[in-house]
Amino acid sequence: MALSDKEKQSSAWREQLTQTWQTLRYKIRTTQPAAQSGMGAVPHVGGTIFRVWAPNAEAVYVTGSFNNWHRSQIPLAREEDGYWSINVPEAHIGDTYKFVLKCNGQHLLRTDPYAKDVRAPYQDGVVRNGFTPGIATAVPPITTSFQSPALSELVIYELHVGTFGDEDGNPPYSFDGVIKKLPYLRILGINAIELMPVKAFPGALSWGYNPSHPFAISQIYGGPDELKRLVQAAHAQGIAVIADVVYNHFGPQELGLWQFDGWQQHGLGGIYFYNDWRSKTPWADTRPDYGRAEVRRYIRDNVRMWLDEYQIDGLRWDATSYIRNAHGHDGDPGADIPEGWALMQGINGEMQHHNPRHIRIAEDLQANQWLTEPIDAGGAGFNSQWDSKFVHPIRQAIITQRDEDRDMLAVRDALQFRYGADVFSRVIYTESHDEVANGKARVVHEATVADGDDALAPSRAALGAALVFTAPGVPMIFQGQEFLEDGWFDDQRPLDWQKAQQNSGMVALYRHLIALRRNVQGQTRGLSGQSINVFHVNNDAKLIAFHRWHHGGPGDDVIVVANFANRTLLDYKLGFPHGGDWLVRLNSDLKAYHPSFSSHYVGTVTAVPGEYDQLAYNGTLSIGPYSVLILSQGGAKVRR
Repeated sequence: MALSDKEKQSSAWREQLTQTWQTLRYKIRTTQPAAQSGMGAVPHVGGTIFRVWAPNAEAVYVTGSFNNWHRSQIPLAREEDGYWSINVPEAHIGDTYKFVLKCNGQHLLRTDPYAKDVRAPYQDGVVRNGFTPGIATAVPPITTSFQSPALSELVIYELHVGTFGDEDGNPPYSFDGVIKKLPYLRILGINAIELMPVKAFPGALSWGYNPSHPFAISQIYGGPDELKRLVQAAHAQGIAVIADVVYNHFGPQELGLWQFDGWQQHGLGGIYFYNDWRSKTPWADTRPDYGRAEVRRYIRDNVRMWLDEYQIDGLRWDATSYIRNAHGHDGDPGADIPEGWALMQGINGEMQHHNPRHIRIAEDLQANQWLTEPIDAGGAGFNSQWDSKFVHPIRQAIITQRDEDRDMLAVRDALQFRYGADVFSRVIYTESHDEVANGKARVVHEATVADGDDALAPSRAALGAALVFTAPGVPMIFQGQEFLEDGWFDDQRPLDWQKAQQNSGMVALYRHLIALRRNVQGQTRGLSGQSINVFHVNNDAKLIAFHRWHHGGPGDDVIVVANFANRTLLDYKLGFPHGGDWLVRLNSDLKAYHPSFSSHYVGTVTAVPGEYDQLAYNGTLSIGPYSVLILSQGGAKVRR
């Protein structure tokens, strides 16, 4: 039934009165800042606290689904140091919201920098329950019973969520796809996965190194709850989770932090960024201003989110060289950023104090020992760093076409290089997301290109893998490496999981190598020890041999022999640290691993007294082309 004019006027009057009353009620409420702590949107029994840092704003409002997106109805109260806050009883978990900043006569609609969930297409924040950044002054105690492996036991599998899972359709894939593959990784022997960045990024496809909302988890991959489910599922399988974080720059696309409260200098990024020559990075002029206490707090709160809310076991910091130096390299002290170094020290120190088992990895690639030195000695406090001194010479030795061009002295140096006292302060690998893209490709692909055919590529890839798992350091492989994924990494190209069946022998080889590295059978403890002696280097025959040990003795001392030539060596004499029988624990040349391998038989090696290679004993063995032997004493022979 149609309303009369009088009824319409009465209804409009009531609506206007209600709106006026609500506006007055909000204004009355904002005479005092919110009593509770916390940044962003913090739900509680009495509504939701909203707090934001906007030191140059003249006024700040919050708008959202809880007030029909009225932009000037709910003003925030000014606090000290440029912070603003308000408690909104009507705002609850699930509501969407944004901040409105009045600056120089303009009203800027901004996504909350601390938003833990951001929804397209308008980049609205979502009020969520969980971790409350900024409440405590120290990292709170962990609440999970899972403990990540010790660094000396760690085996890392780097993966890209968007291309990893075995799902229908085209990428991007999801956290759920990773969950479904966790049993496969557990059987492979992996005990840590490293996720390429999963923060919210623009578009549907990305490597993840362009975070637009640093606190938000990508909805494309499944969002915050699915990430939590992945971490819980990984822990249930005995697998730690390492998050790749990007603090050397933010964005640059769809970056809500850019000129956040309207202030800027020289046309640069405003309060969250340097506004001078230090702003420039290879990716954009978006280097965070590590000298501002509020920006340091922002990054520290982000770290706490990973540890506290998501129960992440460790962080791998992307491109730390660009945090500590404007140009990203050593030898340029005029471009050093001391406050960037101090930021890393402060966060690593807090993580270490809270839980020494937290994994703290730097991708610096400048071979700078001080990244992994103790903080009290002036170091940055990471406990490991990606090692350029291993990957480059080892890859070169593998993919070089002609045997005579392989440099065994460079291989020797790569094997025995270390940062400081702890050999596990380096992460070693032949493939990573960087090493299989940006003009580079998978080892099997580059070896095939070098040779002009693919006949020898699998054996050379196996040779590299065997060194990764026997050299001192934390071994890491990149997704699909274990089943000879070829080509190069592309966020539009999913893993070809059919290769896992086609190359099941190579998967078995990786499983056996990982089991030896982790000393599953109690016969190769030395592979997780601190000691190495590269006692034999033959640059003519292209053979190298080294001794690994922890305390020494049967089941501990390990001898690794690597043949970098396409020929079988017979009756080859080597030194040994102890006499008696040395049993073959792995021979990478078996046809069971790949049909192209020669399956050259290698029997037990008996070491007899007689100095050789500056060792007290010697013995003779044979070894197939492009292959590795792993030997130790005690117990029964495993694989020959």
